[in-house]
Amino acid sequence: MKKIAYFLSLILLLSAVAPAAMAKDGKEKPKNETLSPEDKARLDQLENRFLEIKAMDFKSMNKSERKEIRKELREINKEAKDRNGGIYISTGAIIIILLLIIIL
Repeated sequence: MKKIAYFLSLILLLSAVAPAAMAKDGKEKPKNETLSPEDKARLDQLENRFLEIKAMDFKSMNKSERKEIRKELREINKEAKDRNGGIYISTGAIIIILLLIIIL
């Protein structure tokens, strides 16, 4: 009886989580995993700009300049993630996987 309860609760959990995980966000990712030369060049530019920002002295800047730099870093990070792609596993998914391993 206890196994049936675990199984049913797992089915309910997966049926609630799976549609959200499989929903498309409107962005179609390319199937190939290699980066094009343009993407590689752009990622190199982003990395160089990041290193320039990292080398800056923030104590000599005023608040508005630091805010602009922070905004630029967020945009760089977002663009780099979009160009790299990759596979990300959420914390909830890791917990579910561990629970499945323990139960089974």
